[in-house]
Amino acid sequence: MRTVTDQERRARLARRHGLSPVHRYADVAAATQAMTAWHATEAATVHLALHARVHDLRIEDVERALYEERSLVKQLAMRRTLFAFPRELVPAVWGSASARVAAGEEKNLHKWLTAGGIEEDQDGWIEKAYAATLAALADGKPRTTTQLRELVPELDVRFRMGAPDKKWGGEFAIGRWVIGTLAAQGRLMRATNLGHWRLNKPAWTLTESWLGELPDPLPAAEGYAALVRRWLGTFGPGTEADLVWWLGSTKTAVRAALAAVGAVEVGLEGGGTGWVLPDDQIATSPEPEIEPWAALVPTLDPTVMGWKERGFYLGAEDVAYLFDSNGNAGNTAWWDGRIVGAWAQDEDGRVQPIVRHDIGEDGHNALAAEAARLTEWLDGVMIVNVYKSRQMKEATLP
Repeated sequence: MRTVTDQERRARLARRHGLSPVHRYADVAAATQAMTAWHATEAATVHLALHARVHDLRIEDVERALYEERSLVKQLAMRRTLFAFPRELVPAVWGSASARVAAGEEKNLHKWLTAGGIEEDQDGWIEKAYAATLAALADGKPRTTTQLRELVPELDVRFRMGAPDKKWGGEFAIGRWVIGTLAAQGRLMRATNLGHWRLNKPAWTLTESWLGELPDPLPAAEGYAALVRRWLGTFGPGTEADLVWWLGSTKTAVRAALAAVGAVEVGLEGGGTGWVLPDDQIATSPEPEIEPWAALVPTLDPTVMGWKERGFYLGAEDVAYLFDSNGNAGNTAWWDGRIVGAWAQDEDGRVQPIVRHDIGEDGHNALAAEAARLTEWLDGVMIVNVYKSRQMKEATLP
């Protein structure tokens, strides 16, 4: 069993993820195939992550893929996170990761109904709310959550969450959770975004209205195998722990999927076992070296969030500064295959790298060039980050 070094894994990341400037992709479709899925909890992440990897990307290229061609489809999936998937992968997601999330969401619906004083025949209430919501969208016209609440009385049932003195507590309408559960089940889709591209303001529509001919979800085992095959192509070699975390699933499901795709073992530097696809050349041959490269990637970038065990590109001492307490990564700056800091915008919208390590003049110059490239592309647009890291919050920008 060949041992793959950390340096090889960093070189592979630069090539496969299109982060090295000489390995950027030609278009949205090619980058999406390479990366498996884009995090979409923050709407801007999809656009910014693609910009980091695609030559001459335009905002309208991303918008067209999301809302006209619909080759990118937003779906709640792994770890109850919103992703933008390539359209052909969605049936696999529906049958596996999304189905797992949907089951959890429906349990929460019962909890919120109890909190709202509805304790009898909750299953019947939920099915009635589902049916009424789907009927309200049967005309094919997308509607916001607020508009649906006006049409479907069930969606306006109120409940209290948390203590009154908590910032996140208060009274809420249950409609958000009914709609979210239907979306996790694959019965509703996020249609055209009604706000600026950097903000999530979705209207909802029936899945068949958005996608046309409706494919059947794959059985769970097949769905997980399809996701694991794609993950290994993007992130391999990776560990079982990486896959369990990324999928938000169980060791049993991951082991079955690894067996189904015929994954093979490789050793990892420092010990441990990694997995790769059976035809992956790294199992027998070294990954070629690569010239140093710089990149600026956004909050919840798929590269940063692709592994649980990140020691080969992230120092343990940096985690508290670059991730929030829930493990969400903020904007990050990369030099020569490692995360070396963050980035933020100053009051004039200029992108500024925030470097935590001594990376030498070449590293600083390369990050400055990437910052200038991103500043020009944003053209004055200020990105609103929900998941700001400590480094981003504490930065003193020139």
